[in-house]
Order: sequence, then structure tokens, then C-alpha cells
Amino acid sequence: MEEKRKSQEEQGQQRVKRSKPKRGYRKGGASGRKGLKRATLKRDIRDALKLNRASDESRMNPYRQINPNGKSKIRFTPLGGLGEIGGNIAVLEDDESAIIIDVGMSFPDETMHGVDILVPDFSYLHAIKSKIKGIVITHAHEDHIGAVPYLFKELKFPIYGTPLSLAMIEAKFQEHKLRDDTKYFNYIVKRELYEIGTFKVEWMHVTHSIIDSCGLAIQTKAGTVIHTADFKIDHTPIDGLTTDLHRFAHYGSKGVLCLLSDSTNSHKSGFTKSEAVVGRTFDNLFSIAKGRVIMSTFSSNTHRLFQAMQRGVQFGRKIAIIGRSMERNIEITRTLGFVDIDDKHFIEPHEISRYQDSELLILTTGSQGEEMAALSRMATDEHRHIKLKPTDTVIISANAIPGNEGAVSSLMNRLVKAGVTVRYKDFENIHVSGHAAQEEQKLMLRLIQPKFFLPVHGEYNHIDRHSQTAVDCGVDRRNILLMSDGDQVEITAKYIKKVKSVKVGKSYIDNQNNREIKSEIVADRQKLAGDGVVNVAFQLDRENRKIKGDVIVNTHGLIPNRESRRFSKEITNIIESFLLNAKDEQLESRKVAQSELRSVLRRHIVRTKKRYPIIIPIIFYT
Repeated sequence: MEEKRKSQEEQGQQRVKRSKPKRGYRKGGASGRKGLKRATLKRDIRDALKLNRASDESRMNPYRQINPNGKSKIRFTPLGGLGEIGGNIAVLEDDESAIIIDVGMSFPDETMHGVDILVPDFSYLHAIKSKIKGIVITHAHEDHIGAVPYLFKELKFPIYGTPLSLAMIEAKFQEHKLRDDTKYFNYIVKRELYEIGTFKVEWMHVTHSIIDSCGLAIQTKAGTVIHTADFKIDHTPIDGLTTDLHRFAHYGSKGVLCLLSDSTNSHKSGFTKSEAVVGRTFDNLFSIAKGRVIMSTFSSNTHRLFQAMQRGVQFGRKIAIIGRSMERNIEITRTLGFVDIDDKHFIEPHEISRYQDSELLILTTGSQGEEMAALSRMATDEHRHIKLKPTDTVIISANAIPGNEGAVSSLMNRLVKAGVTVRYKDFENIHVSGHAAQEEQKLMLRLIQPKFFLPVHGEYNHIDRHSQTAVDCGVDRRNILLMSDGDQVEITAKYIKKVKSVKVGKSYIDNQNNREIKSEIVADRQKLAGDGVVNVAFQLDRENRKIKGDVIVNTHGLIPNRESRRFSKEITNIIESFLLNAKDEQLESRKVAQSELRSVLRRHIVRTKKRYPIIIPIIFYT
């Protein structure tokens, strides 16, 4: 037994010895366990891994195909659309040629009284007009084409765009008496190259909230520039034409020097919903509506309007279109074949009274609360064809543009007071955006894999957030610039940098006569609205410096009526003191005297009222 026990102990010791780690094994964690020795790889596996690493490196950084020693340089200059929503216009140029990308308008804020639209300052275009070889249009939204007629009144260049974009511009030219300028139109075909000066430009289809939208592939001496323009990635668009991801990927695989991409929805996570979901919401809304259906959206949103018209036909309703811009846009899209609704389903506004309420669909402008738009006039009972009824259902299929929230809220209040049923944000999917959310922006960044990235279209916080998304997708932070309007950025194969700033600004336009309102007039209106006006008039005996009769003082927007008498007495005392102490040269002429008196009155009013009104003194010498 003893011998057997010793034999078992020896065998156990041998097993312990065999379990000890061999030389070269590293000690494990705190538990004392040992690590594993790295196995030696066969040569063919090592070679395959090396080749795969090189393949992945090439795939993830395709821009390295660009010649790093290239001496060519290009410059990109946004003249509008950065630091704001809308007003998109930019210039891409090299030493020989320049092209303009879009010529859009923007909307005024509430302080710009009497101003309907804003158009960019074209000073820089005048400075380089000899280099400009053409205008390229990405799509037909107002913030991309709305200022074209105003540019053509100053400068004329060949203009390239899809049939719908140019048809929309042609309608504007007719309004502005520029019919002959359609000779500058060049209708493009997507996926074909167009030589414009030293640039080669290709239009690539994208989905957006207007049909026939495109991104741009621009081949330059320095390398390829991709401009997505406004886009989202809708896999189930109404017309079946998806974003041309294959073409974007094609350029990405060849190496892209710089990507410029839409930043509007850069704070929105996930994906933007398909336009098709709105149609399903319309199915529900139309089925429960008992009276007239009045639907308002952006007049350029053809797919939204088409879906509403389809439901109108499906539910046996005649379609009336009210609003000049909507009438024009639907007419153009039907003529070009983008909207296929038979003529028999349409009626004129004056025919509305001939039909039962349950037989009517009214498409109208005014989703942004515009004061003169048809829906606003209906809400205030000022429209000649439509008087709102409690049985009406009003569908507002749009979100308020930043800055228009107050106007939309006011419209909603008036509609509710009129007793109608309003369908707005209380119904899910009554509106979807036309702009890419973060996951779509990531997909575009990954398809293109650019060396340099310039986020465009949006306020500064939008482009900043888009830049963070780009860094997450592998773009070197040093290769991203955040621009403002007027910043001129130079791009070469080696670097990207801001080189200077050019003059930018806005011109104020009155849509009633399509003419510019001078900036000093707008400034006076702002001052009148904020601080009021003071009119002062009196007769002056110049010889003895005495006031003849009474000083007439009128104010508007400065003091309440009950204080007017006391204020008039204050002003009279100040005038008398001024005349008593004035030097002879201060009274040498009416013009000089009025200017001196204005300064004296301004100091008093600023000190006592803390306001800066417009002061108009009128002195009559006797």
C-alpha cells in the first residue's frame, strides 16, 4: 500500500510539472493565470493579411489617389446660405474660370417692415464677371433660384439646370419681363458631363422635397468636388427615382478632393422619414373629413401636392387650386409630365359654390402664415371665393421655417377662432422633412470619403454639428473648415485654408413691384417701429431769434397722448434755450439750424426717454 501511495504522489507531481508554463509565456492577470504564446503565422497568411490591410487602407482613403504634388488650386466662396436658412449662392473658381452654384433668395425677419424677400449682394460677381462661365442650378426651390431674375437684371451668364428648374426660372423671367433671356438656358441630362469653362460638371439625382433635384460632381484641375445640394435618402420616393447612390459611390471610389454637403438637419438623429408616409396620413384625414378639405403646403412640394390630389380623386372630390405660385407650379409640373391627374378632376375657384362641401379639395398657399397668402385671407374672412365653415378641415402639411413661427402661430389662432378643424402637428407624419438626418449624412460621408469637408446650407450651429458627424466618419478634423458667408476658401491637393473675405449682404425686395427697397429706408422703418418719430415745426424771426407763434410738436410711437402737452412744453423750452445760446454760424441757414436743433433734441430725448426716435425739425425763417 505504501509503495502504491508513493507511486500516485510521484505521478501527481509529474502532472503538476507538466502544467507549469513553458518559457516565454507571460504571466496573466491578478488571478495568476498565464497567457498564451502567440503562434507563428505561415507566410501565405501573413501575405494575405498585409494585402487586406492595404486594400482596406485604399478603400477607406480613396482620396489618396489624388496626386499630392499637384500645384493647381481652386477657391470656394459662399455668398449666401451660411449662417442662415435659405439664400443659397456660391462661387467655385480657379485662375481661369468661375461658376456660380445656385442663386437663391431668403425671407426677411419681423424687423424688416414692408420687405417681402431678400436677395444676395452681387458685388463679388461684378468683380469677377470676366471669369464667370455659367450658373449651375441644383433644384427649383426658391432659396436656390428665387434671386436669378434679380441677377439677370445686372449680369447675364449661361445657366444650366434640369428641365423643371429652368421651367420654374422661365416663369419668373416672364414676371420680370426677361422673356428673351431664356436664350441663356441649357437643359442638362443627368449623368452626362458638361464642360463649363475649365470645369466639368455632372448632375446626379437626389431625393428632396421637390422633384428633379440634383447633387453635383465637379471635376476641377485640383481634383473632384462633390456638392450634395439639399438632399435626403428616400428609398421609397413617390416617383420611384431614388438618390443616385451608385454615382456618388463611383466618384468616391475614384477619390474626392472636397465634399460640400447639406447641414440643415444635422442635429436630427436617425433617418428622415420617406415622403410616402405622408400619403398614409392623408388617407386617414380624408376618410374622416365630412366637409371641405383645405390643404396648404409649400407650393414647390410637388410630391406632397400630388399625394393630396390622388386622395382627392380617390374620395370623389374636385380639386381647386388657389394661390398664384401654387397654380403656376402645378401647371408646370403637369405640363412636364411629373403630375398625372386628368383635367376632369380640376375646377376653377369661382366654380366651388356649385359643389357639395364633401365633394371639394382646395389646395392653397399660406402654410407659413404669410399675410397676403390665400389661407391667411381665408382666416380673416377676406378671400373672395372661400368663406370658412365649421365643417371645413384645414390641413397644414408643413413645418414653420425658422423665423416664421410667430406668423404660423397667429394663423393657427385665426383658423381655430373661425371654427374649422385644423390638422397640423397633432397628426404624426402630416409632414416630413426634405433634408438628410445624421444617419443619411453619415452614409453620404462614407460613400464619398473625401479628403476635405466643407459643411454648407444652415446656421453656424448646423454646420458645426455636421462637422462633428464628419469626424465620426473618419474625416481628419484638420481637413474641415466652418465657413461664414463671404469667407473664401482655397483648396489644393495638400491643404485647405481661408484666404480672404469678400463683400456680402442682402438687398431688400418689395414683391408688389419687384423692386429693391434701399437699406436706409428699411433702417428708418425699423427705427420708426422701435423708437417712433418726433416732428417739430415753428417760425423763427432770425433778427431777434424769437419764435413767432407756437411750436408745433407731433409724436408717434414715443409717448402716450396724455403726455403730449407736457412734452410739447419741454421741447419748446429746449428750442428757446438753443436759440438764445446758438452761435451765428449755427443759424446761418435753415438746413444748418435744423441739423443743429436735431442734435440738441436727440440728446434730450435719449437722456429722458431712453429712445432714439427719428427727429424731423422744420424751421421757417421770417
